[in-house]
Amino acid sequence: MAEGAAAPSRLRLAGLCFFLQLLTIILFAAFVRYGPESDPGLCSPQSNCSRRDPEPGSGYPRFRDAHLQALLGFGFLLAFLGRYGPGSVATSLLVVAFALQWALLAQGLFYFSPKGKIYVGAQSMVSADFCTAAVLISSGAVLGRVNPIQLLLMTLLEVPLFACNEFILLSLLGISDSGGSLTVHAFGAYFGLMVSRALRQPRVDERGEQQDAGCQPDAFAVLGTLYLWIFWPSFASATTAQDGAEPWAVLNIYFSMAASTLATFVLSPILYEEGTLQAAQLQDAALVGAAVMGMAGEMLLTPFGALVAGFLASHLSLLGSRFLSPILSSRLKIQDTCGVHNVHGLPGVLGTLVGTLLAGLATADAYGGRMENVFPLVAQGSRTASSQAWWQLCALPLTLILASLGGSLTGTLLRIRALRSTPKSPEMENKVLREVPEDGLNPEASDEELGGSTLA
Repeated sequence: MAEGAAAPSRLRLAGLCFFLQLLTIILFAAFVRYGPESDPGLCSPQSNCSRRDPEPGSGYPRFRDAHLQALLGFGFLLAFLGRYGPGSVATSLLVVAFALQWALLAQGLFYFSPKGKIYVGAQSMVSADFCTAAVLISSGAVLGRVNPIQLLLMTLLEVPLFACNEFILLSLLGISDSGGSLTVHAFGAYFGLMVSRALRQPRVDERGEQQDAGCQPDAFAVLGTLYLWIFWPSFASATTAQDGAEPWAVLNIYFSMAASTLATFVLSPILYEEGTLQAAQLQDAALVGAAVMGMAGEMLLTPFGALVAGFLASHLSLLGSRFLSPILSSRLKIQDTCGVHNVHGLPGVLGTLVGTLLAGLATADAYGGRMENVFPLVAQGSRTASSQAWWQLCALPLTLILASLGGSLTGTLLRIRALRSTPKSPEMENKVLREVPEDGLNPEASDEELGGSTLA
């Protein structure tokens, strides 16, 4: 019965993929060209623009690391649920494949050349990877409660809004956020949370009830954590300027991840009765340390600041997971499957506040020649350090408003009955992308026993 019901869903998914790919092929044929990105006429002077890279030969290694992180790191991050392990990785690949193409078009619309073309290169792909990362973060909030068709449609709507928010912050307001604490982590988290709130179903179980026992989730968590430690520092610093700024950003992220991991060992035994830390908790700790350094990574002048920020961010995330998540679920009706609010949202907000503080304290004597790379408007005399800090702070509510409104509207559209999986077959949507046997899962089980994977 479920197999027969899954066939129309697979056909709808195939039809949607065909339409979206055909659309992108037509748009690429009309507007996208390869071009010399070092030409100042081809790129707007914003921090994600490859025009700032004085070493064009380093473009591919930067793209490679950023793409590996988006493709593998985030793919395994969404695989901590035993039932959705292989399926969530496959869904992540689907989202990445479409989001990269769509992001190049959406971001390119804001930087048309005088000839009406979008010129792309390795650094353009890095910017698209940042957008893809935000979409995957949003996916974590609704994992297990949406089908692949809904995820593709969410990507279709979220990517243009991300590009708009990024353009406003980085180009119009002159915000410094090279690693994406605000533009990637905070935006992706709160967009996904509002989609989740709009899609909430009373019978859907909470995260702890969805997670299956077994070694599969730990195996994926370990792989995701290893990829985080190896590739995230390069990923988060891929858009930082050279001339000595990038190595500091990489090292600050490493220090923050290390302090965040140790903080997890400090606070987890106090907050939770389990004596042994789970691999997923260490994975979250690494994510938290990286997220808080997104904006401040290239601003911090000493390792001491990175250690303090990572240590505080980990405690904030753990406290949020223990005390704030139940409030979000019971009072605000927000169901956060992967805990993106604690792992991406709160650290992203904290990272923005840290970046605001550092911007206000920035002086030419302290930064020297790096001032022009980190705070170009301040170095040029167009702004004072205090005004730069003010604009950094104003970017936070603007991003939260855009993400919340966009997520609410997207979630409302995804509630359309025609987009939902068939209620009679809770396991159907996972079989659309996956043919791995679900060991230990009873196909005749009730919706509550199966974890409520579909929208009723």
